[in-house]
Amino acid sequence: MAKNQEVERIAKKLDKMVNKKNTDGAIDLLRELKNTKMSLETLQSTRIGMSVNAVRKQSSDEEVQTLAKALIKSWKKLLDGSEGKSEEKEKKKEGSPVRSSSTSKDCGSSEKSNKKSVETPTTPTTPTLPARVTSFPPAPVTTDNIRNKCRELLVAALQTDDDHKTIGVDCEHLAAQIEEQIFQEFKSTDMKYKTRLRSRISNLKDQKNPDLRRNVLCGNILPQRIACMTAEEMASAELKQIREALTKESIREHQLSKVGGNETDMFICNKCHGKSCTYTQVQTRSADEPMTTFVLCNSCGNRWKFC
Repeated sequence: MAKNQEVERIAKKLDKMVNKKNTDGAIDLLRELKNTKMSLETLQSTRIGMSVNAVRKQSSDEEVQTLAKALIKSWKKLLDGSEGKSEEKEKKKEGSPVRSSSTSKDCGSSEKSNKKSVETPTTPTTPTLPARVTSFPPAPVTTDNIRNKCRELLVAALQTDDDHKTIGVDCEHLAAQIEEQIFQEFKSTDMKYKTRLRSRISNLKDQKNPDLRRNVLCGNILPQRIACMTAEEMASAELKQIREALTKESIREHQLSKVGGNETDMFICNKCHGKSCTYTQVQTRSADEPMTTFVLCNSCGNRWKFC
């Protein structure tokens, strides 16, 4: 448990470096990982492989890139070794013949044991794979050229980086699932279908928004979810912050325009007939002409010009 916490601590530090685009000190953390005896359970629970791979792409230091590649390669061997052992065990179980005895007592006991085994079947154990996408029923095969082309473009978008290799996901299967969900919504390959596919592909390929692609590959965002997400939901964290800042700025400007005037009860709103108003005067015409008065109703928000 302590080892898992230590690896998780290092993973969080590496993720912060990637988010800040500053990988200074990453080499020390990678050396700590090199000296740590890694287990399959630790790799699965901490997802340290994704963090190390992200630092490798972000850093321009050759030493960091070399050490990160070596770590990922060694962990990949560990994962492949565990999968190979589990497959050999299953093959041995399937290929082992059932032994029978010549005596009637042994035959009777074997028949009883076979009956018990039929009554209480045992489920074969399957190896736990690291951060794989949840298994879905295979998407129907289609002969439509447009749909097949869209699936190919989705596969290319999912394979933009090497994350799919680290996670170990079948991109063709995942792309087929996403395309199938979109097709089931529109029931045709019309312009709406194509527009929806284009937006998914462009957002998954966006180098500035790798979190969306990783969440889809890991299964945090399911195919039916990515198929119907809006542009605002798929946007990167940075773009969401910019939009939020612009919204706050527009609200602030609206409030300033309201606060900047003078309150009065000399005007009557022609909509709600209220007298609580705020007015401002601006010289919109020549200097010898009177100023133009702009009035805002504080009750209903109606604006008008008073000359």
